[in-house]
This record gives sequence, structure tokens and C-alpha cells, in this order.
Amino acid sequence: MVRAETDTTLDPLPFISVIMPVRNEAARIERTLCGLIDQDYERGRWEILVVDGESSDGTAAIAERIAVQHPVIRVLANPRRLSSAARNIGVNNARGDVVVIVDGHCEIEDDQYLRKLAAAFARSGADCVGRPQPLDVTGATALQQAIGSARSCWLGHHPASHIYSSEAGFVPAGSVAVAYRRSVFDKVGGFDERFDACEDVELNHRIDQSGLRCYLAPEVAVRYMPRATLPGLFFQMTRYGRGRLRLLRKHPATLSLGSVTPLIFTVGLGVGLPLGMADRWLAAVYFGAIALYAAVVATTSVFLALRARNGWLLFWLPPVFATVHVGAGVGMLWELFHRGGQPHAGIDNS
Repeated sequence: MVRAETDTTLDPLPFISVIMPVRNEAARIERTLCGLIDQDYERGRWEILVVDGESSDGTAAIAERIAVQHPVIRVLANPRRLSSAARNIGVNNARGDVVVIVDGHCEIEDDQYLRKLAAAFARSGADCVGRPQPLDVTGATALQQAIGSARSCWLGHHPASHIYSSEAGFVPAGSVAVAYRRSVFDKVGGFDERFDACEDVELNHRIDQSGLRCYLAPEVAVRYMPRATLPGLFFQMTRYGRGRLRLLRKHPATLSLGSVTPLIFTVGLGVGLPLGMADRWLAAVYFGAIALYAAVVATTSVFLALRARNGWLLFWLPPVFATVHVGAGVGMLWELFHRGGQPHAGIDNS
């Protein structure tokens, strides 16, 4: 593939626009904003754009209250309520040379975050910068710790993703790129608003296809808050599953065994039992596959619990893994039989 010519020059302290797509983040947005407000970055060289998707819990009011005291913050409305639309609104209103996406449910404890981000661009000359997104937040419940452990291992996340990597270097933009030179949007366009999940992966795929480069910078990792309940995790994974299948439709080159494994697994669960009732050999295959899956989950759970020295993980990890796999599979099935359906407005992205 021919690599696109790119202007790698960038001010050592570029103007950075932080875009925060939010909907119903009242419980967490103040802490996230405080982590950004306290950044040690040159005054007048950065801004925070909070793009609210018609929250019903007072999120916008909290952001506006903080904005009164800190003019670096602007609050924008997102009537479509989709994360993809919020990102585009942010990009279209941003003044920065660099645009970085920060969700409203994460922890930013390093006041050098923006400086490190600027340094990563300057050091690498990359078109976009990716970051790890660990789920080991402070004050996490036992369930949230289990979700964090599961999602950061090969069995709970796509093995090809670098989102939990700790090694610096050039990688596919894939699911890790979150900060972009403004020129990137001029070359590949904005976020596809037909997506209500995986819109970042879809944009990053276009970045990879265009020959632009992504640099993974572990020093700008941001901790994300895991879901607090299994139903919440299931709903999150169904959205991811729908987005992943929509991505496959738009970009067939993203097809891989890992990307469709949740679909195969869920279909197998659904059709295997009735088929097994009709034929004892099929029953043997079905229950053998279930036993193998249970053994893999149990072995992985024991390993993660021992590594973390946390016995509670043994209790929570098996249902977490099952929720992740079935949730993603159900989402893919839903999208498969609702081809061309519009994204759901009003989704809570918290």
C-alpha cells in the first residue's frame, strides 16, 4: 500500500481540543472534568468541548456549572444523542491542531496528560496517537474488578487489539487511536453517524487504509470505569456486537475469526441443544463443546485470580466471560436480522 504523504510538523505545544461525548454521566463527569481542568498545559492552548446528548440526569447542568468557573470548557448540544454525532459536533467546533476524545466516565489523574500527548505527537511524527485504556479504576467493586480483568485478557477482548498493551510503538489505529491531527479528518472524513457503537474503530480503519500512521503511547493511558452490573455489561456488549457486524458490512476486510467468534458461539448455543435432542451424536458434540468452553473459562479465571491474588475473581469471572461472549453474539445476531436499521437514539453511553 502506498503511504500518503503527511505533514509531520507540529508545534511542540499544539492547541489541543479535548472532546467529551456524554449522555447521563452525572455520577462521574465532575471528577473527569476536574482531572482535565488541572492540566499543566500552557494557558490558552487547549479547550474542553463537552457534547451532551440530551441527558436526563443533569449532566449538562453540571458541566455548565463548572464551565462558568472555568471558561476553558464549552458545552455543546447533541440532539441526535449518538456518540458518533457527538464526536463530529466536537470536531466541527474544535479550534485545536490536535483533537483527543475523552469519555465522561474515566479517570485522569496525571496533570501532565496533555503535555505527554503533545510530546508523543512531536516524538513520533504520527498522524494519530493511541493509548491503553485499562479498567482498573480506584474504588472498583469486586464485579468491576472482574470485568476489568476479563476485558484485558485474550478471552474477553479481541486478541488483535492493542487497547490494553503497554508497549510503545507504531500499531494499526484499529481500536486504540483516540487523538488525531486535524488534517486526518480532512483526509478521511469524520465519524460515520450510521454507527452507534464502533464508530471509532470504523474511523480508525479508514485511517489505516489511507496509509496514515498511529503511535501507541502507554504514558497517556486513561482508566475507564467498567460497568457496575452484569445487565449493564450485557447491554454494552450487545451494542459492541451490533457495531462490529455493521463494521464488517461496510468494510469486509475487517473480517476475521476473532471478530465473528461471539456470533458463532451464540448461534451454537441456541441451535445446538434442539439438534442434540434429535441426535445423540450431535448431543455429544454439543455438550463436549460446552465442557471445553467451561474448562477454558475456568482455567483462565484461575490464572487471572492467582495473578491478581484476588479470590473474588473466581466467583465473578465465569459469569462475566459468559456475559461478554453472549452479549456480543446477541448484538451481532440482532444486527444480522435488522440489516440497514438506524442507530438507536437515546442510548446511554455511560
